[in-house]
Amino acid sequence: MFYRPKDGHGLPHNPYNALIAPRPIAWISTEDADGVKNLAPYSFFNGTAYVPPQVMFASTGTKPDQENGKDTLANIRATGVFCINLVAEAMQDAMNVSTTGFDKDVDEFARAGLTAAPCETINCPRLIDAPASMECEVTQILQMKGENNYVVHGEVVGIHMRDDCIVDGLFDVSTFRPLARLGYRDYSVVDNTFTLARPDD
Repeated sequence: MFYRPKDGHGLPHNPYNALIAPRPIAWISTEDADGVKNLAPYSFFNGTAYVPPQVMFASTGTKPDQENGKDTLANIRATGVFCINLVAEAMQDAMNVSTTGFDKDVDEFARAGLTAAPCETINCPRLIDAPASMECEVTQILQMKGENNYVVHGEVVGIHMRDDCIVDGLFDVSTFRPLARLGYRDYSVVDNTFTLARPDD
């Protein structure tokens, strides 16, 4: 099958985001200018550089109580900081609660039964039980083609890792089984890893 996105696909559901899978999930915590905490998952997310460490995520769409974009984007614009928390398999139900389009004055940490803690280097909350959290300062926000499509780039200025996730000096994803996004309403977990040596090693 071949289709041009502008002409439609003719399938019961849009297959586009099922093609880019699995995708890591950035469970992004922010705080607005009034101190209201926000927590929301984004799966258009990845690392972009090693030195200094940098990340990106894409925010698409809008909501009725924000003028341009979603709460996460509005909070980042106001404060210049955000925190990316990794999602363990055991947190899937709480993560799903945080996908709800709550009003901007709702604290998703409280709604999902989660505990926030202050970050060390930025004025932002983090998820205290996350396997790892990355404190980020915004470097740029780029508007993409289309309505309310933005890419947020940030520099990682602080990293938290749970002690039980470090095995023999390595951050071991098998200790918490990261949740990954597939297409539609489907998810997966990382429960099988293997090592490949590069030919030039």
